[in-house]
Amino acid sequence: MLKKDENQDIEFKQLWKDEYLKWICGFTNAKGGTIYIGVDDSGCIVGIDNYKKLLEDIPNKVLDVLGVIVDVMLLDEDGKKYIEIKIEPYPYPVSYKGQYHYRTGSTKKELKGASLDKFLLKKQGKRWDGVPVPYVDVEQLDNGAIEFFKEKALKKRRIDSDILDEDNKGLIEKLHLFEGEYLKRASVLLFYKDPEKFVTNSYIKIGYFKSDSDLIYQDTIRGNILEQVDKCEDLIFTKYLSALISYDGMQRVESFPISQLAFREAIINAIVHKDYADEAPIQISVYDDKLLIWNSGELPENWTIDTLLKKHSSKPYNPILANVFFLAGYVESWGRGIEKITHESKLFNNIEPKFRWDSGLWVEFNFNKVGEKVGEKVGENLTANQLNILEKIQVNHRISAIKLSEIIGISSRKVEENIKKMKMMGILKRVGSAKGGHWEILNESK
Repeated sequence: MLKKDENQDIEFKQLWKDEYLKWICGFTNAKGGTIYIGVDDSGCIVGIDNYKKLLEDIPNKVLDVLGVIVDVMLLDEDGKKYIEIKIEPYPYPVSYKGQYHYRTGSTKKELKGASLDKFLLKKQGKRWDGVPVPYVDVEQLDNGAIEFFKEKALKKRRIDSDILDEDNKGLIEKLHLFEGEYLKRASVLLFYKDPEKFVTNSYIKIGYFKSDSDLIYQDTIRGNILEQVDKCEDLIFTKYLSALISYDGMQRVESFPISQLAFREAIINAIVHKDYADEAPIQISVYDDKLLIWNSGELPENWTIDTLLKKHSSKPYNPILANVFFLAGYVESWGRGIEKITHESKLFNNIEPKFRWDSGLWVEFNFNKVGEKVGEKVGENLTANQLNILEKIQVNHRISAIKLSEIIGISSRKVEENIKKMKMMGILKRVGSAKGGHWEILNESK
């Protein structure tokens, strides 16, 4: 018996079959490995009879079909002959009859679609955000987005002011956003007015849920990814999270259930680590007692979520995006994202966020331990505008949103947003149709 077990580097086969060329292909595309012919799955040497023919056939077939060279050696134990095939990793992609196989863990898989694209880019030493995009030139980039970056970068002074004084083309060159004569994908996400034209999943989806299957309302954050951070933070803390109200003397104090700094860090982390080759956008799910953020990035090879948490972070999945976010002052340093999220959250309310891996990274902020759950003590949580709306509805149960807007002095959209929040709180209900119905206050004592 071999003093080895099957693992990500070793494979046992009792007999040789030409289909095992796929396994050799998988090893060359990964980190290399060894295949033993004449050994069963438990590592017992069973031997082979046609070893002389295989010593000649295997290296020839590997060279003819895969175009690579492997070391094939004859070994002997107690008179039983078996073969060792040593396979080195190759710096370029190796295919088996047009198929690309890859060894991961103790299995082999055929790479297709987005997985194949990522593999081919990796072999070329490129990342997704560094791939050139045809049919887009600097003149098509959004001047407003570029000026937004310049303003942010000027405040942080992480980039020479002379570079910020360059014209758009000069700045893009200094940010290393050109690949030859073409702009890189990162430039489209950062500075194009409608990046979804080229990257269909480059937006953030937000939903408020009463349960996993009960979506109450939702929003979508679009536009360049630098501005998405501020838009997302503003929407979450003005519409989706109710602040707990208290008073320090005559001073009104609002306390949100999670740290804005921790949330902001988590969103930036999601944007920079997201796998934009995946079809799903970044998703934020808000419940009465928790907020979850998900992105479809990938863990480094052979990492688990435990590895990620021990190391606190990993290299950015999109390093070009990460560099621009750093220059714009969105983060203080790279490589400690998870540590920063955890630190800010614990500093704010002593609750540590949860991280898990399920087709991407989930960050979960729980806030049912902070005072009351969102939605409890409703009357104490109502804003001045919401109280004003309720007072007007008490006087006229059929009043329209437009009329409320006129009387209170806020936009119709703001009226609708506040009404949605009060419906969610269980304090307000619409009875009947939009035109012929009326409002009902469910618990006026609150």
